[in-house]
Amino acid sequence: MRTPLLFCLLASLASAASPYPEKTPDTAGNRLLDRYFAEQTREIAVSNGVGHIEKAEDWTSKAPEYRRQLLEMLGLDPMPEKTDFKTTKTGELKHEGVIVEKLHFQSMPGLYVTANLYRPEKVEKPLPTILYVCGHANVVKDGVSLGNKAGYEHHGMWFAKHGYVCLIIDTVQLGEIRGEHHGTYSKNRWWWFSRGYTPAGLEAWSCIRALDYLETRPEVDKTRFGVTGRSGGGAYSWWITAIDERIKASAPTAGVTDMQNQVIDGCVEGHCDCMFFVNTHRWDFERMVALAAPRPLLIVNTDKDRIFPIDGVFRIYQNVRKLYELLGKEAHIGLQVAEGPHKDLQPLNMGAFHWFERFLKNADSMAVIDEGAKKSIEQTALRVFTELPKDELNTKIDETFVPLAQIPAPATNEADWKKQSDAWMKALKEKVFAGWPQDAKAANPNKESQADRDGIHMTAYDFESQSPYRLRIYIAHREGLRLQDLELIALNVLDETGWDEFCAAYHSRFGKLIEVFPGLPDDEAAFVQEKRMFDTFKWGMAYVCPRGVGPTAWSGSPKAQTQRLRRFYLLGQTLDGMRVWDIRRALQTIRVIPGCEETPLWIQAHRDMAVDSLYASLFEDNIKRLDLHDLPLTHNGTVAGDPQAVAPAMLNVLKHLDLPQAAAMAAMRTRVVIYSDKKDAWDYPATITKNLGKEKQFQLREPVKAEAGK
Repeated sequence: MRTPLLFCLLASLASAASPYPEKTPDTAGNRLLDRYFAEQTREIAVSNGVGHIEKAEDWTSKAPEYRRQLLEMLGLDPMPEKTDFKTTKTGELKHEGVIVEKLHFQSMPGLYVTANLYRPEKVEKPLPTILYVCGHANVVKDGVSLGNKAGYEHHGMWFAKHGYVCLIIDTVQLGEIRGEHHGTYSKNRWWWFSRGYTPAGLEAWSCIRALDYLETRPEVDKTRFGVTGRSGGGAYSWWITAIDERIKASAPTAGVTDMQNQVIDGCVEGHCDCMFFVNTHRWDFERMVALAAPRPLLIVNTDKDRIFPIDGVFRIYQNVRKLYELLGKEAHIGLQVAEGPHKDLQPLNMGAFHWFERFLKNADSMAVIDEGAKKSIEQTALRVFTELPKDELNTKIDETFVPLAQIPAPATNEADWKKQSDAWMKALKEKVFAGWPQDAKAANPNKESQADRDGIHMTAYDFESQSPYRLRIYIAHREGLRLQDLELIALNVLDETGWDEFCAAYHSRFGKLIEVFPGLPDDEAAFVQEKRMFDTFKWGMAYVCPRGVGPTAWSGSPKAQTQRLRRFYLLGQTLDGMRVWDIRRALQTIRVIPGCEETPLWIQAHRDMAVDSLYASLFEDNIKRLDLHDLPLTHNGTVAGDPQAVAPAMLNVLKHLDLPQAAAMAAMRTRVVIYSDKKDAWDYPATITKNLGKEKQFQLREPVKAEAGK
């Protein structure tokens, strides 16, 4: 059973983590995608790093806004309410002159942070204090998680023995209550992108609240906070250093590298989602690192780390060091490199210990630290809970941590509607589609070839959507008609199913034009049906595949595809967000083809391409009608029901609006026909158009059924 593309239009008129990049086939589509990622990465490095800064004031004047942007990209702007900690101490132990407290607090109601606090047995005055954030240590005994804090107890012991208070906090994923860091890495939670959610923000929030808690402790000198941690904990050390100036000295270990390593070299494939902010503002990572300036910062790494390669770490160090020089604080930045792989190595730890002795205790810079951190506590003794709390939200915090937009009631007058729709359009431009090209050239299509077969004329036009992507539009109509004679052009936006159907209908007659692989089956019935339509109406049918579909499709395993989608995210984009751009460029291209400038233009699309076409229509004028088939209902993946109801990811969109609001905006610009049996899902656009006297602009119809044998 299949639904030919043109039949749909006629019916509408009648009614875990590997550190190594996966090898992928060397195909034209894959090479094209690799070129795209390389070009975008270099563009970001040039425009949004810190290496180009020439004067100190160029940085100091902008740093507060950069800090706000980072909070936004972590899901912390606006900042969540700081509620009561409800701190509970569940026990303590004495070990080698150190008191270890077992405790938990709630960073927000129901979001538990389990921790161990290490302090000297005798404390006579407030002490410098270290927040230690943990890497991905999976510490489980007899089926019970002890939290990754138990894997790093030797760090807490060293600090307490040397005159510090040290709080080691569990992460959400590997704490005593096991949450999730792998939403897009392996769990298909692509709605995290639409939600603007990253577990990096969750871990940053835990760090903020941990500092808040430490400020309540009499043993703590809150003017001398330091932070360190390795791997994932290194990343969280970066977040809290950048966003919270209470941190006075920092030594993140193996927690950052640059965009070149992550995107071009493929290191993203070795990291779960907690390692990345939602890159709305398209930063290279060195800008985040630079927010430590001018406070003391030691960048710590090994020389053979496969997921934080030393070349990228050194590039960051070089550029940020220049900033410290401009600020007159070159002595406040250091680079500690040890030989070895991605491991918790003593040479790395010794460098961090030395750094804190210098900058939190004003110790002699030449002092020798001759004692390393040694594991000495039985891990089970560090467990905080004997029974997990029933009110915990840790296991589902991704569903609520970044709030959904509060959708206003449907407007009842033009002024209110204009105010609301203008706000949504501003959000779409600045927060959802900020990854679009900023200086796109005018559409300049090249007519590549044409042919007449069995009464149908087809022409192929190539156009550049975004370097290096040149896409192709096919325009078909009755033989003998000129483009200027057409009464309608319908742009069919094809996904892989649509491309296969298009090729099956046309390739036996226009194979050289379409350039499909040999051996593709014919669908003679579909061709006959579409020829009948051309014989009846003076219509033109245009067909385009956005990037990654049909002629530009890339290949590889599902895992490889997952990691490609995550690369888009690191670049401040999503794949479908960039396909919206491709559709815009296709529409612009049709409008400059001689003879098509004023012809009424429709769009028809199915499934995810219906979503992409809906958004594209908001940015292009003079579209007469949208026909959207099998349109998903929402970007929110937490809804129950058919996964097909969930739309493809658009960065941050759910912080502002959802598909019903986008449909309402489209319906106020053009006629929108949605084919759906989920009538209630589209009440919002139906109500808006009714309230504003434009009922005919929006219509719901029953889904088009494929004819048997078609």
